[in-house]
Amino acid sequence: MADLLEAARDGDHGSLAGLVDELTPLLWQVARAQGLDRDTSSDIVQTAWLKLLGALGQIRSPMALTSWLVTVTRREAWRVRNASRMELPAKDVLFAELPDLGPTPEERRVEAERTRQLWRAVSTLSDRCQRLLRIIAFTRRPDYDTVSAALGMPRGSIGPTRGRCLAKLRDALAGDFVEEGWS
Repeated sequence: MADLLEAARDGDHGSLAGLVDELTPLLWQVARAQGLDRDTSSDIVQTAWLKLLGALGQIRSPMALTSWLVTVTRREAWRVRNASRMELPAKDVLFAELPDLGPTPEERRVEAERTRQLWRAVSTLSDRCQRLLRIIAFTRRPDYDTVSAALGMPRGSIGPTRGRCLAKLRDALAGDFVEEGWS
């Protein structure tokens, strides 16, 4: 190995190829031992050899060559492994298991403002429309006989009156919500 290193320093490409043939299996094992896949390990071994070419003249002891290459390979494997861990999208790592906390404070504020605008518009309607729309809004399937008795209106006029009240409400809301996309 010492002879191969000395000859490689002097520019003998065959000696450098001999070093690569001798030490690549060891470096491959070092890279794979860090939990990296085949392609990534191959890239790391190649990077270690490229770094050796840049530092060939600085390695004083041929005995230190193997340890230098193993150290370079291990550090490069750690760097690549840690970089790949940091590339995981945050939503996949940190937030995947967190429960949905519901609307954000901004969404709640917007909803509260819309509710306030709706009830402000309802307050502009006649008392009869307000009472009818409240029954419709808060009763799942209102019984028209009960509505007729509660509001003192003929049963047959409840549907048309409801339609007119909703149209008035729509007109009252038009100024507030047309710009915001309500329809």
